[in-house]
Amino acid sequence: MIPNSIRIPVPFEYVFPNGALLLSVDKAIDFDRLRDDDNQTRDEHGERVWTVRVLDLDPQAGKFGRPVETRVKISAPHQPVPPAAAMPGYPPAVAFTDVMVTPYADTSGCKGGRTPHKCRARLAWSIRAGAMVDPATLDNAPTAATAA
Repeated sequence: MIPNSIRIPVPFEYVFPNGALLLSVDKAIDFDRLRDDDNQTRDEHGERVWTVRVLDLDPQAGKFGRPVETRVKISAPHQPVPPAAAMPGYPPAVAFTDVMVTPYADTSGCKGGRTPHKCRARLAWSIRAGAMVDPATLDNAPTAATAA
């Protein structure tokens, strides 16, 4: 049995083999603290969590109705700054360091009350990263293993 909080480290190229384009960077909202002034989600160490929306450039990404937009969570004290765009007016290409994935069961498509049972539950992945960087500097970016 796999524990619920397992985080599997993977290279950036496994998650986004053809790269990713930045769509937006927003704070992750903690819905249990919606009425508080500071309702941003914090990780287990008290760092702020930011949600980075990216467009997956893999041609197979939209196959079988899968969304091509992916969210990557980054824990940082300040909002991550995206790299400069290669062409003005277009979203910048981004890469991530220290990528970790966590599997979970997405049961939002499960319609269990009907007979016969039509369960469309699926395995989904939550993606976390250490930092957002320019893809050209990905090979030179420090990781947690080399920084220690």
